[in-house]
Amino acid sequence: MKYIVVSGGVISGIGKGVIASSTGLLLKTLGLRVTSIKIDPYMNIDAGTMAPTEHGEVFVLNDGGEVDLDLGNYERYLDVTLSRDNNITTGKIYREVIEKERRGDYLGKTVQIVPHLTNAIQDWIQRVAAQPVDESGEMPDVCIVELGGTVGDIESAPFVEALRQFQFRVGQENFALIHVSLVPLIGGEQKTKPTQAAIRDLRGLGLVPDMIAARCATPLDHAVINKLSMFCHVGPNQVLGVHDVNSTYHVPILLEQQGMVKFFERRLNLDLSRDISPEMKEKGLQLRRRWKELTAAQERTVEQVEIVLVGKYTSLQDSYMSVVKALEHASLRCHRKLMLKWVESSDLEPLAETERPVEYHQAWQHLCAAKGIIVPGGFGKRGTEGMITAARWAREKKVPFLGICLGFQLAVVEFARHVCGMSHAGSEELDESCQDPTVVYMPEISRTQLGGTMRLGLRPTLFSDNSASWSKIRRLYGDASTIWERHRHRYEINPEKVKTIESTKDKVSGSLQFVGRNQKGERMQVAELSDHPFFVGMQAHPELASRPLNPSPPFLGLVAAAAGVLDEQMELQRTEYKPPHPKSSMVLESEEPQATDP
Repeated sequence: MKYIVVSGGVISGIGKGVIASSTGLLLKTLGLRVTSIKIDPYMNIDAGTMAPTEHGEVFVLNDGGEVDLDLGNYERYLDVTLSRDNNITTGKIYREVIEKERRGDYLGKTVQIVPHLTNAIQDWIQRVAAQPVDESGEMPDVCIVELGGTVGDIESAPFVEALRQFQFRVGQENFALIHVSLVPLIGGEQKTKPTQAAIRDLRGLGLVPDMIAARCATPLDHAVINKLSMFCHVGPNQVLGVHDVNSTYHVPILLEQQGMVKFFERRLNLDLSRDISPEMKEKGLQLRRRWKELTAAQERTVEQVEIVLVGKYTSLQDSYMSVVKALEHASLRCHRKLMLKWVESSDLEPLAETERPVEYHQAWQHLCAAKGIIVPGGFGKRGTEGMITAARWAREKKVPFLGICLGFQLAVVEFARHVCGMSHAGSEELDESCQDPTVVYMPEISRTQLGGTMRLGLRPTLFSDNSASWSKIRRLYGDASTIWERHRHRYEINPEKVKTIESTKDKVSGSLQFVGRNQKGERMQVAELSDHPFFVGMQAHPELASRPLNPSPPFLGLVAAAAGVLDEQMELQRTEYKPPHPKSSMVLESEEPQATDP
């Protein structure tokens, strides 16, 4: 097993995740099997209880793990399926060590950061790195380990020390370090001092970088590369300039052009002729070809498609990272440049007209001009009336629409209010004393414990038999009768209201049919308007399984409808759609767990 650690210096948020993912992708083009681990130094057990505006999107895995959004980058770039154990947090490590101490595993010794905590970190990395992450079921060849935060942060210290020890545990020929640092551009001059200081701190902690990925707004000057080489004690070929590019999909190409692949072949003693089968080499070559075609096609694309995102957390756009990526993937398939407009849902509400008139009129201007509208997930009451307004506009004006999780629930509430005559229709999440609850609390979900207690992970959806003749979303899934997507929610459509909703028809948009349900047929998971260009709601989060070379079908439908090429894409999906999940994960079993609270 080869390990490549990616650390960061100077500031956080400079693209370690993209560089880690791009490195893994390049190694996959050689025919190697690659896995990834993200280390987050925060004390939380996982990201599940964090607000999106606090830490960005909470990414959900097949096993229900609520993890850092960088694991989404890994899955998208590497086309792998990770587990909750691929995200290490300080909280998880301390919990494991304390549980061992309580059991007496340390035989009465004083439990300390070194060696007990650092050993636990190293053991965790080795154990998880060996877990298969693709359909082959074979152990990966390379593990990319991203250390979150910035080297020098007090909370990162145990992990840095563990990695210092780890390089000797696995051997120098099996361990390499990429340090991502910022080269700021001040007055037109590229400044190297922050990177020099960061590397000096890193070396003082016992880690020597094999490669420096220097982030800068512009391509690095040769003089700057030579300066970093001299003062950071690396060769010029070990300094990679990572400047701003048109999209993150160009980063692997940029790294390859600067010799990253050749360097790691030598540094990690990779014998590609002996260790890799002809079949894997061919897969790697195909991946490289398709990725180059993807980026080249993006460069040539001229036509645009405008999508409006109506959400609650638009102040931090990382809150919708996977949604944006899924829209990008769909746009690439449709040969369009994505023009994404952000609308804070509360700005569409009447109160905003008097309190924030500029934002109110701008939000409505975006909505009225939209070629496609998406209302993603969220929690809580704030801004939900604005989301309902957006769903109504899309339904009545026949604008292509996609509602995800909360967006799906509120689209159903909107239909119930304005078509079915249920004027007091609402959600128990937004009003516990709602007179006409269209959305209700799921019976088996805990009302007292918030962390990890939602309906989480990969779940099946079965399409109704009568949907085969007309459903656009079913055709986008290649006419599959059963589909699999990841869920994260506590509330669901009230099954008692389904008959009334489905039997009521709007003269403009037709009837709202729940074309996809769970195995027992009791849970509404996909809804679609019968007489609309494209109006789909999904309880699941299909954005979490989208891939650049295999876009999510609901997002593809939205973008294709907005671009006027839906029929063409639905036909293509008959042969192009491939479920992104391993077959071993898509097995119908007994249904939902029992209630966790009385």
